[in-house]
Amino acid sequence: MTAENAPEEKPASPTPAEAPKESAPTGGALSKNAQTIAAGYTFEEPAIQLGVLVEDDAPVPAAGVRIPLGMLNRHGLIAGATGTGKTKTLQVLAEAISAAGVPVFAADVKGDLSGLASPGQSSDKLTARTQKLGQEWTALASPVEFYALGGNGTGIPVRATVSAFGPVLLSKVLGLNDVQESSLGLVFHYADQQGLPLLDLSDLRAVLTHLTSDDGKEELKAVGGLSSATVGVILRSLITFSDQGAEAFFGEPEFDSADLMRTATDGRGIISLLELPNLQSQPAVFSTFLMWLLADLFTDLPEVGDVDKPKLVFFFDEAHLLFNGASKAFLQSIAQTVRLIRSKGVGIFFVTQTPKDVPDEVLAQLGSRVQHQLRAHTPNDAKALKQTVATFPKSAYDLQEVLQTLGIGEAIVTVMDPDGAPTPVAWTRMYAPQTLMAPTPDAEMQQIVSASPLYSKYAEPIDRDSAREMLARKLEEGAKAHEAEQQAQAEAEAAQSEAKAEPKPRASRKQEKSMIEEVVGSSVFKDIARTAGREIVRSIFGTARRR
Repeated sequence: MTAENAPEEKPASPTPAEAPKESAPTGGALSKNAQTIAAGYTFEEPAIQLGVLVEDDAPVPAAGVRIPLGMLNRHGLIAGATGTGKTKTLQVLAEAISAAGVPVFAADVKGDLSGLASPGQSSDKLTARTQKLGQEWTALASPVEFYALGGNGTGIPVRATVSAFGPVLLSKVLGLNDVQESSLGLVFHYADQQGLPLLDLSDLRAVLTHLTSDDGKEELKAVGGLSSATVGVILRSLITFSDQGAEAFFGEPEFDSADLMRTATDGRGIISLLELPNLQSQPAVFSTFLMWLLADLFTDLPEVGDVDKPKLVFFFDEAHLLFNGASKAFLQSIAQTVRLIRSKGVGIFFVTQTPKDVPDEVLAQLGSRVQHQLRAHTPNDAKALKQTVATFPKSAYDLQEVLQTLGIGEAIVTVMDPDGAPTPVAWTRMYAPQTLMAPTPDAEMQQIVSASPLYSKYAEPIDRDSAREMLARKLEEGAKAHEAEQQAQAEAEAAQSEAKAEPKPRASRKQEKSMIEEVVGSSVFKDIARTAGREIVRSIFGTARRR
């Protein structure tokens, strides 16, 4: 399914969701199984065309396989080994859902989903495939917005504040245990109580540093159940996380998830692609960031119940990264979000290699299944294959064998019909994407990004007053107050020392003089003085010599 030559762009053909309703074929032209499939996937409601039934290694165009548009918010799973066509299935679904007027979000892990922004290129091989499927293929680009976490890549920067991200998601990213996670929650609570906005990682580091400082030790004691050793562990984890380049993901302006739910001027839903260029080095960051987007949508969107078509369909690629090493609280949060966000009109499709990558409490809530080829080269693979087979409804297939023999672009499909019942299991050959099955050139991507009305809204980072600045001022004010106190004490000590060193006051000298005068003036003193004077005079003038 490689592209070769680009044809002239043709007018858009009717989208799968707008295709005329078909009645179930009858008669002997189709096998019994084909008739069952055709009847099981014929709906009165608008539906998304996935592909057609395969029998005896040949497609059966009369037995189309579809998913009702109104059941997309019952969630789904796209699974299969590497290279079996999961990404192309995601591409087909995304462009068809967009054509039905529903916005789409997807994480572009490998970069090839960017081809949704460019019209497909025809080739002899592609033409032969689409003709066999009965697909009216037309090269047609979809309306696409490109995003990049923190601006790392080609796309509109997507950021979140640390406060909005929350302690549970941040603990998952930092790899904290349950005790440390609860302690981080106390830190967030302390920051809220003290009016310290946590906007970026430097704010959180400042709060943690303050709590472990001499000035903050008393405040740390007031935060129940929080030890300085645990704070130190969190702080070290946070510093390591920041050194890995995560600083750019947090800050302002914070991304508004409502911007994902827009339509183009022609009525098609806009496909939002989040570029993940460094997934291998920071898998937990990206998967957790996607979970934050879902949680943000869940918080902001109103309840709408069952709707004719969803407000947004969210594709969660490389879903196993989200669940690896997740804490119990984190898994519970995911399960709750998946369960309740359906009533907000949002559908979620998890894309991964095997269903066992998704926890049971989440897997049980996925109404649609598109299972590509599975391989059983190891005992663990064989076990995963058996587990996968056990999750499908009963069918006419030996799924344990069929799942190992599916060709590229083929899948075993079952979806939820409008009545909430599973459709018959169908061996399906998937439709080919109408968009480019290769990455869109960087220059074209950059043009799309620059022309976006959201670029000016999110391009430039904002650094407003937050916890870091507030604590710095508090520290500075404390230092000034301490300096003033020290200076006042020094002045007092200097004054005291000076007072001790000074001669006695004049009043004391006058008092001493008065006492001397009083003694000198006494009659006794005068008698003694006269006697002493006479004796002196005598000795001087020879009186003694006479003696």
